[in-house]
Amino acid sequence: MKPFKLAAAILMLAIAAFAGVKVGMRVEHDRKAPSRHTTAVIRTVRTAPRAEPVPFIGVYMTGVPDSVTPLKEFQSRTGTKLRLAMYYSSWDQPFQATFAVAAARLNIIPLVRLQPAGVSLAGIADGSQDDYLVSYADSVRSYGRPVVLSFGPGMNADWNSWGYGNASPSDFIAAWRHVVTVFRAQRADNVTWLWTVESVTAGDAGIENPDAWWPGKGYVTWIGMDGYYYRPDETFSTLFGPTVTDLRAVTSDPILVTETGAAPQAGKAAKIADLFAGVRADHLLGLVWSDVNGKEDWRIDTPATFAAFGKAANQ
Repeated sequence: MKPFKLAAAILMLAIAAFAGVKVGMRVEHDRKAPSRHTTAVIRTVRTAPRAEPVPFIGVYMTGVPDSVTPLKEFQSRTGTKLRLAMYYSSWDQPFQATFAVAAARLNIIPLVRLQPAGVSLAGIADGSQDDYLVSYADSVRSYGRPVVLSFGPGMNADWNSWGYGNASPSDFIAAWRHVVTVFRAQRADNVTWLWTVESVTAGDAGIENPDAWWPGKGYVTWIGMDGYYYRPDETFSTLFGPTVTDLRAVTSDPILVTETGAAPQAGKAAKIADLFAGVRADHLLGLVWSDVNGKEDWRIDTPATFAAFGKAANQ
């Protein structure tokens, strides 16, 4: 069994158990300035051949985590069943338990990108921030359902204060390991630890190979990579292929495209199809679409893009 399928199986069963569902299992981003939990492809009997399912489809939207209404609207307009809802959390912000409970009613898992801006990695590693971490871990444990947590995402890029050119890999690794250790001590065992990197593209001096920032297999559950389509000539292979190669030299952990989108000039509908095809071809866990108007207008907001996303997701 491929690693990503085993990884998807355990968490999907956990989701179904929390929802009270009986299942059978066969086994852009804008540049913003461990216990092991793995999860499952739940296969239903099919009467005709279909493309391999994408276990985890997620979205990052304006209005989340204040409400789940945008998630419902996205599902309705695209005909897609979401499994992940991503949001950013600044340091000192609490876990959004109310949102998480509402999302769980939709069988959607919160994916939190916890950004250590305004705090030193050394201060996290030496325990100076433990009051906050203990409080956060206790809230996650009390919530009791699966949570995907990405601490210090994009650390191999130079636009993050906790990353390349602004902090050392050793400080980042020490901080990451300490965060995981605190959560373990608080028995917040419902966390999937997502180590998220920026995709490495040719000619971008602001992004380095992420291998120096790897905190170790015992501290990571999933791997994430961010990348956006800006031009018509970009493909999944050119955008994510080099990064997949770099990551596979470090770990065989399951990979999720954690933040992605396509600019209007890239040909959004075509890139949606290419994205899903690439995820399937490389046997990745899935993808999180950035449905916001930021550096570019990444939103899926036209009949053509609604249809393209639904078609690609449901093949």
